[in-house]
Amino acid sequence: MNRITEMLGIKYPIIQGAMQDVAKAGLVAAVSNAGGLGVLASGQGTPEQVREEIRKVKELTDKPFAVNLMFLNKKVPEIVDVVIEEGVKIVTTGAGTPKLYMPKLKEAGIKVMPVIPNVKIAKKMENLGVDAVIAEGMESGGHIGTMTSQTLWPQVVDAVNIPVIAAGGIADNRGVKAAMAMGAECVQCGTIFSISKESPVGDNWKKMIIESKDTSIGVIGTKMGVASRTVVNKKAKELYELEDKMTDKLKFNQLLDEAYQKAVYQDDVENGIIFAGSVAGMIHESKSVAEIISDLMKE
Repeated sequence: MNRITEMLGIKYPIIQGAMQDVAKAGLVAAVSNAGGLGVLASGQGTPEQVREEIRKVKELTDKPFAVNLMFLNKKVPEIVDVVIEEGVKIVTTGAGTPKLYMPKLKEAGIKVMPVIPNVKIAKKMENLGVDAVIAEGMESGGHIGTMTSQTLWPQVVDAVNIPVIAAGGIADNRGVKAAMAMGAECVQCGTIFSISKESPVGDNWKKMIIESKDTSIGVIGTKMGVASRTVVNKKAKELYELEDKMTDKLKFNQLLDEAYQKAVYQDDVENGIIFAGSVAGMIHESKSVAEIISDLMKE
């Protein structure tokens, strides 16, 4: 076991990304049952919704799992209380700093692992007392940073003493080996799990990813300050063109989120937005979570 597997109590150094509205109880439990770490996305959910999903996960697995805290959600203080009350022992964090919540989380014995985009923030998180950092390169799906995985991972590894989890651009065992060669002790994958058999997304979404080529994935929202990696479809092209006409970042982000919800809940892959990483072109079929983890750990 390495530091991450020992610290988290998991069999394999594989973490499933906290994809908003996709990382639901069924997917999370499947990942944990297969030996990885399932991560429940709290997203913009209410404390009551998050509590309900945590309890669903508990019904489906007795293995460790995490909850992701997304700091853009104004209900995070209450969600932190729910996480503690429900006995969850691992959290990942995004879209902000866990600084305000560290005393309460650590007092409850919770492992804290923030997603970070660069060395400066990685060092800040280490100084805060987090247990590990998730270094996410811009190849990931959804909202992205500016550094590529290949440049980010080794620099973060060199800069901190806590374990580094590599994320962004991993869909097979070659990616896992590359991350480990750069000093990471664990990997986080999103896109490959998003179309697993246990994922809640619809058949149209899965088909869109499976049929993707290397040029099927692009970035929108850069001009609005919300760069997001998505499948290039009708809606993505519309929003890309809209960037030259809009000045309201919040309004653009709202349109982006509404389109994403349409893809997730209505399986509308033309009028909805499908967040996906650059690795989509490497994914050719929908497999079970257990098969995915087995493939990632091959050799």
